[in-house]
Amino acid sequence: MAETVRATARYIPMSPMKVRRIVDVVRGMGAQAAIDALGSLPHAAALPVSKLIRSAVANADEIGLDINSLFIAQIAADEAPGVMPGKGWRAAWGSRGRYRPIRKRSSHITVVLEERQG
Repeated sequence: MAETVRATARYIPMSPMKVRRIVDVVRGMGAQAAIDALGSLPHAAALPVSKLIRSAVANADEIGLDINSLFIAQIAADEAPGVMPGKGWRAAWGSRGRYRPIRKRSSHITVVLEERQG
């Protein structure tokens, strides 16, 4: 059975939908190829995802795995608790005097790397 390595980045101050846009691009790629691809993407979410993959590669190197044969087996961006600021209110759409809270979303990103066999 192949060895797996896992890394998690929590409370990234970015919407999970924005992060998933980047995560879907690198899913199934080799670890080094994913890091190279993320370096050329203009999205802000590419930076934390790239740092997380580099962290997982460093974890794999620490336990003695071959870092050139690693690929992204699983990667996910899940919703984390958002921040509800005290004065974070604004007029609702078509408000007629109503107001709604400003939702500041954040994400948890998890990556699992595996060694390719053969």
